[in-house]
Amino acid sequence: MATVKKVLPRRLVGLATLRAVSTSSVGTFPKQVKIVEVGPRDGLQNEKNIVPTPVKIKLIDMLSEAGLPVVEATSFVSPKWVPQMADHAEVLKGIQKFPGVNYPVLTPNFKGFQAAVTKKLYSMGCYEISLGDTIGVGTPGAMKDMLSAVLQEVPVTALAVHCHDTYGQALANTLTALQMGVSVMDSSVAGLGGCPYAQGASGNLATEDLVYMLAGLGIHTGVNLQKLLEAGAFICQALNRRTNSKVAQATCKL
Repeated sequence: MATVKKVLPRRLVGLATLRAVSTSSVGTFPKQVKIVEVGPRDGLQNEKNIVPTPVKIKLIDMLSEAGLPVVEATSFVSPKWVPQMADHAEVLKGIQKFPGVNYPVLTPNFKGFQAAVTKKLYSMGCYEISLGDTIGVGTPGAMKDMLSAVLQEVPVTALAVHCHDTYGQALANTLTALQMGVSVMDSSVAGLGGCPYAQGASGNLATEDLVYMLAGLGIHTGVNLQKLLEAGAFICQALNRRTNSKVAQATCKL
């Protein structure tokens, strides 16, 4: 499913023990990747218990402090369908606006875009088209086939990928997209998320895991992994749940 991001007008420091792997065989990878943090919106929208507005605001501020260049703040959807996003105005008003950080909001317009395909979206002037595996059933092979088809119509600079981890394929699928030149990746702190319209769909690709992999490949993100881990720990404590990030789980044991 293609998602259009609307931006409101308004960044690799990792753990000291992080070791980069040889990049001699990955010359086709982008030198820099823009990570779009979707945790505050996609990560929380499916929570059954309403997350207090101050918690959302603090999470967004911590993610901004970690150096993420884009933090999806909220969604202007009907509270009837997604009650978790009913406080969108309060969230946008309460967050700190960090210099150099964009805070997109999701503004779905199903009537306007239900019949549109990727090529049409691009021709309409959409600056970025995020290709999403909403229920997380995709594999690297499927990702390669999909991108090969889309790249015949749309330049790679206009594409992003949004992978869910239902079958444990999100990181592998993202790596495949990287190999094909995509340099914009959606992910969610602590692997939070799920689609309220797709039963059984589990969380997004964990931002901590994505940052760790990219650091190992020598790809610049501008994200401070330690501060990112702190943001993940904060929201997991607030939700009273264990993180889905493998990196966070591993570092907690060290």
